Amino acid sequence: MVAYAAAMTFTPGPNNIMLAASGVNFGFMRTIRHMLGVTAGFAALLVGCAIGLGLLFAALPALHFVLKILGASYLLWLSYRVFTASPSDDGRAGAQPLTFWEAALFQWVNPKGLIAALSAVTIYVRPGHEVADFLLLLGVFTLLAAGAAMTWAVFGVGLRRFLRNPRHARIFNGSMAVLLIASIVPMLL
Repeated sequence: MVAYAAAMTFTPGPNNIMLAASGVNFGFMRTIRHMLGVTAGFAALLVGCAIGLGLLFAALPALHFVLKILGASYLLWLSYRVFTASPSDDGRAGAQPLTFWEAALFQWVNPKGLIAALSAVTIYVRPGHEVADFLLLLGVFTLLAAGAAMTWAVFGVGLRRFLRNPRHARIFNGSMAVLLIASIVPMLL
């Protein structure tokens, strides 16, 4: 379970790409709400999956399609935000990192997160041991999600000094936006 949770939380995906970009553009302190939103939102998603989200998808296959469209649309909007962001110390007014609620709600349309949560509950929660297994699963995933969020934000902060040049920052943000858009392709296929 720990290996699966580590693989799902630390490998690149929409959350981690956005956290790295936020670390670059806004610094660690301004990215904390984003990190907390990812962690809390994913924990809530795990709870939702444990109480029957998977059954809902089985009963209403159209819901899966709707979530794909919502997720793809939101990722396109987020990629635009990443693309147009610039480091906060360049004086650009109006640029803001994701809020707690934006990051938390994103978990419900994040394709990687949905797959990770549904699979984890299916694989690691045994019949007859539901409560104990789920609490262990929730604890492991929450700790690793928080660690991954901090790691990717710190990675972004570390890149900040190399991206002080506005041209380099635009290239980085453009690359992160392209990676977010590329993460849509497997979801739609």
